[in-house]
Amino acid sequence: MGKIVIVDDDAAFVGALKEQIHALYPLLEVLTCTDPLQALAVLKKEQVDLLLVDLEMPTLDGSKIFKYAVSIGMDKNRVVILSGRDSDYLHEQFPMGTCLAVLNKYEAKQKAVLDMIFSSLHRKAAAN
Repeated sequence: MGKIVIVDDDAAFVGALKEQIHALYPLLEVLTCTDPLQALAVLKKEQVDLLLVDLEMPTLDGSKIFKYAVSIGMDKNRVVILSGRDSDYLHEQFPMGTCLAVLNKYEAKQKAVLDMIFSSLHRKAAAN
């Protein structure tokens, strides 16, 4: 328990988030994909506890990766959609109950929600 996959074409954002997770939640394993197509192979072969996926990416957008992950058996409540868009837009695209959360990746309050998710996953990993 405790494997996170981050799919985002913004390498700087991915790197900073991975460093933050390692510093604050050392029991969590983080795999990153800056190429959305690479994410498909990772999702197919790895047992993933949490998927963080950027909505807007070239080649393959986050909604398609989300649909793929669910189609191969991932629980929709283990997926967080990230975006630079405002929360109203995100909730229109992913209504409540579609996935675990939709978050603006640049808003401080939204990052606090992400930290709560990481903390919960970290506690579960420590219990195992």
